[in-house]
Amino acid sequence: MSSYTTTNLRQVEDQAPNFGMPAEMQARFARTPLEGKSLGLSLFTLAPSFRIPFAHKHAHQEEVYVVVRGSARVKVEDEIVELGQWDAIRIDEDTMRAVEAGPDGVEYLAFGAGDDPRDADMVQDWWSD
Repeated sequence: MSSYTTTNLRQVEDQAPNFGMPAEMQARFARTPLEGKSLGLSLFTLAPSFRIPFAHKHAHQEEVYVVVRGSARVKVEDEIVELGQWDAIRIDEDTMRAVEAGPDGVEYLAFGAGDDPRDADMVQDWWSD
């Protein structure tokens, strides 16, 4: 068995359609292709000004988001944080969050560490103006 695994994130299947997400969102979950045991990595792409229609939190894992292209606003509990290219935000476990793309869209990486990739509580329409 090898001590490393490689994959191209753009070749990981877009799972957004499998979860009923609109065409304005792509979600490529690379934990399984990378054979991650406790580390997850995902690539998200959102169309301009698109807001993910749900918020989520993880009871037993923190996450880091890194904007690689474009900009975004992230609502973390009751605070809105503006992010630009190469900005990173770490979010504590058990903290609700949602992402909205900036006017040019956003592409960001999400890193998470936890034993259960299904550890997520989701709330529809959590972020309303």
